[in-house]
Amino acid sequence: MDEVRVMLADDHMLVRTGIRVVMQSIPGVEIVAETGDGCHVLALVEQHQPDVVMMDISMPTMSGLEATTQLKAKYPETHVLILSVYDTEEYVLQALRAGANGYLLKDADAPELQLALLSVLHDKTYISPSVSKHVTDYVHRVGSDADLLQSLTLRQRQILQMIAEGYTTREAAMKLAISPKTVETHKARLMERLDIYDVPGLTRYAIRCGLVTLN
Repeated sequence: MDEVRVMLADDHMLVRTGIRVVMQSIPGVEIVAETGDGCHVLALVEQHQPDVVMMDISMPTMSGLEATTQLKAKYPETHVLILSVYDTEEYVLQALRAGANGYLLKDADAPELQLALLSVLHDKTYISPSVSKHVTDYVHRVGSDADLLQSLTLRQRQILQMIAEGYTTREAAMKLAISPKTVETHKARLMERLDIYDVPGLTRYAIRCGLVTLN
């Protein structure tokens, strides 16, 4: 591997230490910066100009997904490899939507890490095999979900988003300046239209459609 400048963004010092040790075993890789806070990512990228940022999802102040979105908007040539413990399709899709070039699980070994680095450096999308086999089916399902989302009224989409964000009926009513009874009516019609009759199911649907993001 040619010389590769890598930045680590993970809020757990022990995790960063472990990643650093693995990275040091890969010839040509140099760790140029580290941070445990998503808010510091852009400033460090500007200062150190890494080729790849290895980004955790869950970080204080700003999540890795939001940091990825901002980073790719300002420095599109910088590659982002998400390094996460989350092995669900929802997180993978959110990461790719944010602009990530790859998604690697934290239990990966050194050879897989090297393969992921090479893939993203050559502008190929890398997804850990244990989740990639489910992603294709999931993307097709998301496409169907998105079509169904377009059939909802604006008010139903607003209430769906609020449900997924944790608003109570009363809080949603106050925010939308309507009665709680009206919120419940829209919620009932929404559930019937989507054939989803519980809050966790509605939340997962909203995440798949991109109405809300995972924190």
